Amino acid sequence: MRLRSGMIAALASATVLGGGNAIAQTYPTRPVEIVVPFSPGAVTDVLGRALADGLSTNLGQRFIVVNKAGATGGIGSLAVARANPDGYSLLFTAAVSMTVLPITNKQLGYDHKAFDPICQTFRNEMVIVVRPDSPFKTVRDLVDAAKAKPGGVTYGHLGVASIPHLAMVEFGQTAKVEFNAIPFKGDADVLQQTLGGQVDFGSITLSSAAGGGLRILGLFASARNPALPEVPTIKEQGFDVVPSSFGGLSGPAGLPANVKRKLTDACKAAALGEAYARLAKTVFQPADYFADAATFAQRLDQDVVDKSRLIATLGSLQ
Repeated sequence: MRLRSGMIAALASATVLGGGNAIAQTYPTRPVEIVVPFSPGAVTDVLGRALADGLSTNLGQRFIVVNKAGATGGIGSLAVARANPDGYSLLFTAAVSMTVLPITNKQLGYDHKAFDPICQTFRNEMVIVVRPDSPFKTVRDLVDAAKAKPGGVTYGHLGVASIPHLAMVEFGQTAKVEFNAIPFKGDADVLQQTLGGQVDFGSITLSSAAGGGLRILGLFASARNPALPEVPTIKEQGFDVVPSSFGGLSGPAGLPANVKRKLTDACKAAALGEAYARLAKTVFQPADYFADAATFAQRLDQDVVDKSRLIATLGSLQ
C-alpha cells in the first residue's frame, strides 16, 4: 500500500508540474480571441482579420477578432494585459497603444512590458500632403516658408501625441523650424481641411493619403514605398526623420514557451502568406512589414525611448 501511495503521489506531482507543458503541446484546443482595440473597418482591423484567417488555417482552430475600441486603443489593450497568459487572449494593434499611451496617461494601468510580443506584421508610413494647387512643391519649400514666418505655416494632424503629430515634431526639430500644429479627430478631417485650404498641409498616414486627392510632398521612411515609387522620402530631401509606426500580434506577458513558439511560427507563415501579403500591398505596406518576436520586442523598447523624448518636449508627460 505504501508503494502504491507513493506512485500515486508521484503521478499527481508529475501531472501538476507537467500540466503547463501538456496544455502548451495541445494548444490551441478552443477558439482564440484576438482583440483589435479599434473600430471595425480601420486598416489595423482589416489586417488583423486577415492574420486571424491565416492563424486559423495554420493552427487548425478558430481565431476570432473582437473589436474593443475606446481611449485610442487603451481599453482593448488593457483587457489583454490583464488576461490569463494562456494564449487564448491576444492583442493585434499598433505600437502606439503599447508605447505612447502609457507615456501620456500614467493611470492607464499597463505599459509595453505587460505584453509578450509574438510578431510584427505591419508598418504604417506617414506622409506630408498639400492640396493640388498648393505653392509648396517640396518639403524644402515648407521649411523655407516656416523660417521666413515662424509659426505662420499651419498643418493638421489626427491628435496630440499621435504618430503623424510626433513625426512633425521631430521634423521641426531636425529642420530647426516652428510649424503651427492643429489637431483634428482623424485623418479624414485632416484631408478635408487641407483640401479646403484651412491648413497649409497635413501629416497623415500613407494609406489615408493615397487616393485622397492631395499631392504628397514626402514620405517619412528610410526608402520609397514600392506602391508609390515616384514619391520621395523626407530623408532623401535632406531631413533624416524616419518615425517608427508599426504593430502586430502580442499576448499577455508570461506566455508559455511552447505556446509562444507555436504562435510565432504560425504568425510568420500567415503574415508572409499569399493572402496577407496581397492585402498588405493594397494598404501600402512596405516590403519589410514583417519582423520576428525578438525584433518586435526590441523595436517596442526603442519606441518607448524615442517617443518619451519627443513627448517630453510637448510637456505632455504626466
